[in-house]
Amino acid sequence: VQLQASGGGLVQAGESLTLSCAASGYSRSFGAMAWHSQAPGKTRELVAAITDVGKPTYPNSLKGRFTISRDNAQNTVYLQMNSLKSEDTAVYYCAATKYPSPVAYEYWGQGTLVTVSS
Repeated sequence: VQLQASGGGLVQAGESLTLSCAASGYSRSFGAMAWHSQAPGKTRELVAAITDVGKPTYPNSLKGRFTISRDNAQNTVYLQMNSLKSEDTAVYYCAATKYPSPVAYEYWGQGTLVTVSS
């Protein structure tokens, strides 16, 4: 199983960016999928998760700015990020699990770097 994240880049504060993560090597639809971020010098943390039936969850600090969605037919998960701030600068990792609930993830992508300049 491979997860290929893409869409990162350099943007100005206040702009938007959409990340994509395409999964391959798995013949069925994944259960829960998620995005995590890891800023320089910090631990990896959850950005957004989505169950197998499309129910999203977000940390309170990110509600309203980020939107996670998925295309089960393509085994792809997206992260729409709006009103980006310099503190959103991080490597963003997608993750997936065979199980429906977003508790732990067996599969991880390689990460895509998002840099927000102020």
